[in-house]
Amino acid sequence: MGDDADDSDDEAPTRTLLEQMGGVSGLVYSSLPILVFVPANAWFGLRGAIIAALATATAILVYRLVRREDLSPALSGFIGVAICAFIAHRTGDAKGYFLFGIWTMLVYSAVLVVSIIVRWPLIGVVWNLVNGAGTQWRAHRPTLIAYDLATAVWAAVFIARYLVQSHLYDTGHTGLLAATRIG
Repeated sequence: MGDDADDSDDEAPTRTLLEQMGGVSGLVYSSLPILVFVPANAWFGLRGAIIAALATATAILVYRLVRREDLSPALSGFIGVAICAFIAHRTGDAKGYFLFGIWTMLVYSAVLVVSIIVRWPLIGVVWNLVNGAGTQWRAHRPTLIAYDLATAVWAAVFIARYLVQSHLYDTGHTGLLAATRIG
């Protein structure tokens, strides 16, 4: 009789993508270094902006540590901010802070397009991996085509983001670049 209760305790609940990113607070925390970077650059210059963004990312990491929350999103966020800050420092321009994200959009779109070409559309792979459905969906042509289309839409979104952000980068609109990055 008590076996059913024991079996349900053995299964760890699957975390959603939002939960893996730190929940809604993780989304907010990921925007804070950018929101700090742009005005800090205007007020204190590039060096001050880099210090402010890194300090913000560090504060978020410490805050999550003190609250005993999952550190994965904060740690990956800190690494991302550090990479962006390094690129901005190397380019000597605030807009360099956004280069990593811009090029990441292009890489994402390329990976999605390649996944369609090799007949393993990434949206289908991820969806069925998350839901534990295996790869049977690939044998059902209408489903495969639907995942091809879904993957193509995501590729188009990433390409559009790349093009818009790249244009803003090239024209030096750092504030608008920050807004599109957060958006």
